[in-house]
Amino acid sequence: MFAALTGAGLSAAAGLNAYVPFLMVALVARFSDVITLPSSFAWIESGWAIAGATLLLVLEVIFDKIPAIDSMNDLIGTAVRPTIGGVVFAATQSAEDLDKSTWMTEHPWVGAVGGVVIAGLVHTTKAAIRPAVNVSTAGIGAPVISGVEDVASIGLSVTAIFIPVLVVVAFVLMIWAVWALWRRIRRMRARRRSGIGQPA
Repeated sequence: MFAALTGAGLSAAAGLNAYVPFLMVALVARFSDVITLPSSFAWIESGWAIAGATLLLVLEVIFDKIPAIDSMNDLIGTAVRPTIGGVVFAATQSAEDLDKSTWMTEHPWVGAVGGVVIAGLVHTTKAAIRPAVNVSTAGIGAPVISGVEDVASIGLSVTAIFIPVLVVVAFVLMIWAVWALWRRIRRMRARRRSGIGQPA
């Protein structure tokens, strides 16, 4: 149960920023006893994996805040984010410390598929909303919403690892935030269209 919630939360976080949950799992597994990864996923906490993910995280944080480039970054993320989501879900569902379910441990592919689906859904939503934000704010909103996504990814990752029972609450808040943001974008578009249509 808890492993599934942890995996789901980390996958959703990967849909926002692939490298935040990956690094979180890697660092927690390497420097604490909270997560003990199975041997098949031990590479996640290796030095080269942590260094590589750190470099990619820095590039992601920079590129995702630049209008136009952020859309290209999302295009690349279409392959990367669901893949990382699947990896972190499969790794944590098999971790000894998070769940005693032998079925979950013996069927890591279930978590991998679930992680790909969850991260893919979150990524698709993010990629669909970002161009609308850029257009409606003339690009000013790109770094703002990107920063919010980074913070949300960090918060969701921490919650998924340390308080997995709250992942359901986090999902509800994410759905509400997307709905509220989309309504705001539609109102801004409507005001802009009405302003253009009025005679000078």
